[in-house]
Amino acid sequence: MPDNATEVTAAGIARLAGVGRAAVSNWRRRHADFPKPVGGTETSPAFALTDVEDWLRGQGKLAEVPLRERVWQQLAGHPAGPVTALLHAGGALLLVHERPTDWLELSAVSDRRLAELLPGTLGVVLTQRFGPAAPERAVHTPDPADLLPSVPLMRGSAELAAELGARQTFEFLLGRHLDANPRQYTLTPPGPAALMAALAGPARAVLDPACGTGALLKAVEPRPDQLLQGQDGAPELAALTALRLALNTDATVRTAAADTLRADAFEGVRADVVLCHPPFNERNWGHDELAYDPRWEYGFPARTESELAWVQHALARLRDGGTAVLLMPPAAASRRSGRRIRADLLRRGALRAVVALPAGAAPPNNVPLHLWVLRKPGPTTRPAPEVLLVDTAGSVQEAGSAREKLPWQTVQAAVLDAWTPFDRTGTAEEQPGLSRALPVIELLDDDVDLAPARHLPPPAAPGGGAELADVRVRLTETLHLAAGLAPPQTESAPPARWPLTTVGELARAGALTLRTGSAVGHARVPVLTDYDVVSGTAPSGALPEGDASQEDDALLTDAVLTEEGDVVVPVLGGGTVARVVDAATAGAVLGRNVTLLRPDRSALDPWFLAGFLRGTANNRQASSYASTATRLDVRRLQLPRLPLDQQQRYGARFRSLADFEEALRQAAVLGEQLVQGTYDGLTDGTLQPG
Repeated sequence: MPDNATEVTAAGIARLAGVGRAAVSNWRRRHADFPKPVGGTETSPAFALTDVEDWLRGQGKLAEVPLRERVWQQLAGHPAGPVTALLHAGGALLLVHERPTDWLELSAVSDRRLAELLPGTLGVVLTQRFGPAAPERAVHTPDPADLLPSVPLMRGSAELAAELGARQTFEFLLGRHLDANPRQYTLTPPGPAALMAALAGPARAVLDPACGTGALLKAVEPRPDQLLQGQDGAPELAALTALRLALNTDATVRTAAADTLRADAFEGVRADVVLCHPPFNERNWGHDELAYDPRWEYGFPARTESELAWVQHALARLRDGGTAVLLMPPAAASRRSGRRIRADLLRRGALRAVVALPAGAAPPNNVPLHLWVLRKPGPTTRPAPEVLLVDTAGSVQEAGSAREKLPWQTVQAAVLDAWTPFDRTGTAEEQPGLSRALPVIELLDDDVDLAPARHLPPPAAPGGGAELADVRVRLTETLHLAAGLAPPQTESAPPARWPLTTVGELARAGALTLRTGSAVGHARVPVLTDYDVVSGTAPSGALPEGDASQEDDALLTDAVLTEEGDVVVPVLGGGTVARVVDAATAGAVLGRNVTLLRPDRSALDPWFLAGFLRGTANNRQASSYASTATRLDVRRLQLPRLPLDQQQRYGARFRSLADFEEALRQAAVLGEQLVQGTYDGLTDGTLQPG
């Protein structure tokens, strides 16, 4: 085995063979010829991918491995690390995209010869897309020795590109890498990225000085002769951004790897638009070295105000009249150490809007981040008399803390409805609780606090009239419905002694089909998450950032789509939940940590199945408590062997219980609205105590 062979863990072997990790452990114990570990640790050994593939093929266990899974394992176990592997795969995909004929000619030779020939052709393509080779260019041409271990991966990536397309293949691999390393990267989700690009408007020259994985530049509306420029202090991120943009757009792409505030690679640039998601709360941003930097036109930022340094950097890189949109922590709007800079931004008309996003918009998900919209004043520009403040927290209902649960179309529509007329006329009609064009003079006090919630009038209280009365009527109707659906009083009886079977046995007998969810899907199809199953809500999930642009219908082939009558069960958390998919939920992609059971209706009633799966004792005996989170082994769940007509009797009762449960849930929501509306009406004077 070569020293630089790709390695794979036991979990990766399980995915290759389509089995559980327990099966891999059994193979290691029972088969003396199973490949020996070549790395890793005693508790998590690593094996040579080629040896594993040969063994699985010899055992007849590798026949149906999806190509994308094989390519992903080659990338994840690359001897130089997954990031290097991703860059090499991206280079091959760019060559396939730009010069498919050249790739076909090159790929016909041996692996070693391909590694020797590829740098020449690849170097020409990289120069055409990213400019002449220079130390500051983010994407460099690898040498043959570096490329040799990546040749099998590059061949596999090109083969996958023939199936999905080069762009979709890179997005798939990038998305899997980001999803596998969530703590390593600070991502800008697609929703906020699209909103920031929409606020900035169309532009020819766009700059992102903290580009990360390129989400903001990728969200920009394409235009002819467009120039997309990005810089990041992490060389691998600047390179990934360049490859991602080159595969997604025909624009001229220029990215650089350097510390933006200390070593600006685009010092002479005057962009039409700057989009930026800067690092938050950085103390070591260059405060001591950059005290006399000409970018601090609005004041020298304090050591604790790194975000205001990024704001002024963005303004310095704009042409006169250009627009910058930055994602900011809410503290930047109110910290006393930044009030002088905020005041000068307001006085000179540079700050045009502050938008408060709902919590969960972007990491950190428990903080309601802000968007700052800025415009570079020209020499003859008159300072704007008003600034727009928008708070979107009231435009969405409570949706948890994860970003996929936020209705971004609603958020974006609310923000743009407020911004568009303000941007055109300099003022906008007040929308209580949502937006207000506030005179700048009212903000120039001792605090210069820009937090929108502090300055917006409260929304019209639902307790002040017909709306509160309507809530009361709906609550009364729901309570009557719940009372009518309440389970009737029945006499207790001794426990039944039914013959039992398990979900696993039923699956083996063909009475039901068992499927598990994943992140593979289609950007336009909603994802049914475990949160949706537990809360009884409609599918609200979305694909991870790297997968969001995968619009090829072929990507749905590996996704699990729900059908009416399926039973879905969340496997984490230790709760007793099982839900029958209705017509409104059918067609969604099954999300992670959710198992789907599709019963054969001629042998198994879905409501009977879901009802017995919810038994407390049943869930307890089928759950594992060995880790920090309780995990349900759905195959071990039990249910009685009963004829179909008896199943349907139980199923009818279980269905009425589900209707009762939904009525109680709706009553709780309406009751909370009624109580809070009454509180608000009494406290703002629209309701009288009598």
